[in-house]
Amino acid sequence: TVMKFSHQWLKRYLETNATVEQIAAKLVELGLEVESVNDPAAALKGFVYAKVVEREKHPNADRLSLCKVDAGGGQLIQVVCGAPNVKANMGVAFASIGTVIPITGEALKKGTIRDVESCGMLCSSRELLLGEESDGIMDLGLEYQPGTPLTDILACDAVYDVSITPNRGDCFSVYGIARDLSASGMGVLKEPVITSPAGARQSSGESTPTVSLGTPLCVQFSLCRISGVKNGTSPSWLQELLSRAGQKPIT
Repeated sequence: TVMKFSHQWLKRYLETNATVEQIAAKLVELGLEVESVNDPAAALKGFVYAKVVEREKHPNADRLSLCKVDAGGGQLIQVVCGAPNVKANMGVAFASIGTVIPITGEALKKGTIRDVESCGMLCSSRELLLGEESDGIMDLGLEYQPGTPLTDILACDAVYDVSITPNRGDCFSVYGIARDLSASGMGVLKEPVITSPAGARQSSGESTPTVSLGTPLCVQFSLCRISGVKNGTSPSWLQELLSRAGQKPIT
């Protein structure tokens, strides 16, 4: 059985300062095979938040823009950009020369585009492997300081892909994995808090189901009855956790 869960989902149940790499190594020690760990933050090292101070039309190309960008280094950087949504006074994701672009896996080089030097790159979510949008660069607003690492702004949550063998039924849940990690000294287990939806009440008119065990080999049977459930939109925090785990939540 293969299970995917994010680092932040794990930390809902495990109070820990361990890194993603330390958690993955400990899971292997505990007998849980880690197929892969997808950590977007690792690929975004070197990217920073920047502000487009000036935007002009490229002198030699109608569909290109010539931008002056403040990336926190004290001097404005000239960048040629082809995104249709780029504008002055815009917060963007910026890659300086030498930064490895996730979608290509290659380091960015200084270039000359239509006889104009370009010394960086303004990035779309697709180029950073954070989404499918590729028609324009990311608009990150204006509330951050130029030079702020992009990983401090974006929700870059690592996702573990773990193979669970049939004999490890105790780890068929994120809480079960957190419990195992806690027992191995990787943190403190946090008991889940289960709250009832607003307006929910327990009905006394429902009959209690009866369970009969026909064999002495079964020493325990647990049952929880849930009624009155209606399909609806999942809360945003749950949608985010499920999406990172490769599931499609109800929206």
